[in-house]
Amino acid sequence: MSSPGFRDESRKDRYNRRLHAARRLPVTVATVNFGCDENLGYMIRAAACFGCDEVHVIGKIPERAFLKSASGSLVDYVDLVQHSNPHDLIKYMRDRDVKIVSAELCDKSISLDDYEFDFGQKTCIVLGNENWGVPEEIIHNSDVVMVPMHSVGACLNTAQTGNIILYEYNRQFSNKVRNSEHLRVG
Repeated sequence: MSSPGFRDESRKDRYNRRLHAARRLPVTVATVNFGCDENLGYMIRAAACFGCDEVHVIGKIPERAFLKSASGSLVDYVDLVQHSNPHDLIKYMRDRDVKIVSAELCDKSISLDDYEFDFGQKTCIVLGNENWGVPEEIIHNSDVVMVPMHSVGACLNTAQTGNIILYEYNRQFSNKVRNSEHLRVG
């Protein structure tokens, strides 16, 4: 009997088949009052793809049916945690010893090229509202990173920024694991 082909399985079947080997990373994402609900769906999708267990939402959470479609059905593979305001998110993260890293263009920003994630504790990557960014209260209680851009554009879509930062977190984490395995062998 042959194994099911790509077209013979549902998306959910393919996800479930991969679940046993899925790597979970000590990282989560928080979104701040996204004005475009699709952006939250895209971040849920990226979170599930990069190994996040949770997505935190300051503000409203759209209907599950909408998020299922916008996330490529990955909404069922991450927990959504709702917060009423930035202060509640900060308290939640502090109570759990989670380091907050915000994505924002400001004087305090460190280029993502130069930022080294600390894997000794869980990290929460905060993505701001599409129009007004990350609230000051969160900025003052976090490391602040920015995606370097060297062309005419100066600001990425918030979901694209989140994808890039999650990719970089995953890249650094993979390098650390690879280096520590190399040290044990050598």
